[in-house]
Amino acid sequence: MPAPITTASTAGGQQPTVGGYRSALTLLASLFFMWGFITVINGTLLPHLRSVFELTYFQASLIESVWFIAYFFASIPSAKFIERFGYQTSMVTGLLIMAAGAAGMTLAASLPSYGVTLVMLFVIASGITLLQVAANPYVAVIGAPETASSRLNLVQAMNSAGTMLAPLFGAYLILGRSKGGTAETGTVLSQAERLADAQSVILPYALVAVVLVVLAVVIARFPLPAIGLATNRVAKDERKKHSLFKHRNLMFGMGAIFIYLIAEIGVGNLFVNFVSRPDIGNMTTEQAGRYLTLLWGGMMIGRFAGSAIMQRVAAETVLAVFSVLAFLVMIITVFTTGEVAMWSLIAVGLFHSIMFPTIFTLGIKGLGPLTEEGSGLLIMSIAGGALVFVQGWLADEYGLQQSFLLTAICELYILFYALWGSKTTNALPDQRPV
Repeated sequence: MPAPITTASTAGGQQPTVGGYRSALTLLASLFFMWGFITVINGTLLPHLRSVFELTYFQASLIESVWFIAYFFASIPSAKFIERFGYQTSMVTGLLIMAAGAAGMTLAASLPSYGVTLVMLFVIASGITLLQVAANPYVAVIGAPETASSRLNLVQAMNSAGTMLAPLFGAYLILGRSKGGTAETGTVLSQAERLADAQSVILPYALVAVVLVVLAVVIARFPLPAIGLATNRVAKDERKKHSLFKHRNLMFGMGAIFIYLIAEIGVGNLFVNFVSRPDIGNMTTEQAGRYLTLLWGGMMIGRFAGSAIMQRVAAETVLAVFSVLAFLVMIITVFTTGEVAMWSLIAVGLFHSIMFPTIFTLGIKGLGPLTEEGSGLLIMSIAGGALVFVQGWLADEYGLQQSFLLTAICELYILFYALWGSKTTNALPDQRPV
């Protein structure tokens, strides 16, 4: 864990201890867990909604696109909100926005309404965006710059723990309690059965809303170490002297996150439909939802391992190796069938694991007083997940299995970023908590 920085101060004006930073990072890990959990519920929600509303792959992918469009619109306002109100208030606000959206999902299920579902998913994603813009740079700068990637991978492992448990939660409380989730592939549901299935979303999202409100109260009352309060005016003046566009690692990092999200979300969204196919796993969507846990579990294991590896090996080297391995398993997924194709798709979770946190820390490296704005741009790039509809279109036009070639191409850009795009230019002094 990072050593205390003597110039840091908590909201109450006390100097934080090593244990204080440790406690803060432990609490922040719960935020990473919750937004990972909620994001991946979509992996089981999408096949469920596809059944309820009789959607094509393209229409189902648009649901995820709305989710990630929120990152595009909410990221810069989130960065401005953090500058004005601070990290802690921003985290609490983000949690409450998410809780409001989760509560709204119960309304959407009661109607049921496809339109209201889209609106509420946008609200939840906007709250997550505020959390992402606040929590990622907070974790990255709270300790030594040279271990930022290792530290962020460690707390992102809790994000993966959330993504690992969410499919079980969704498979049991959404797919397992619905006719569409337990029926054989290709079963046609009656109107009454589809309406009954829609109600299965109410309980899980009500539970999520309650947990988010409780977490918001805990965060609000916790003495998180403050960052940058003493020199906020100086930082603002300093920012005017520099340009974000002169930092190659940030500019190409935005592209790397944008493209990586197309790969990650495409795999997560289409996993259940792919694995349940007769020529792949030959199982129900409920059973396939349980295998999705292994995909996200691989991401958790990979992040813990990546955090340890990056204590000794340069982050960009680890990123390059993982991108090559991700490319190889996606090629296997496309050109094989049966259990080989299924397990190769599951394996990509392990190799995707370190990509987001590593790209993020490489992207903000050397930004100095521009770190907050750079963070906002990187989080905005998560909007790349909105282009998952492209893979949905490819699945409709050329076949679900062939659509994963898009994922393989995405891995090649990550390799380019690791080898060249991540190199810093015009680096500024790293900012530390003050």
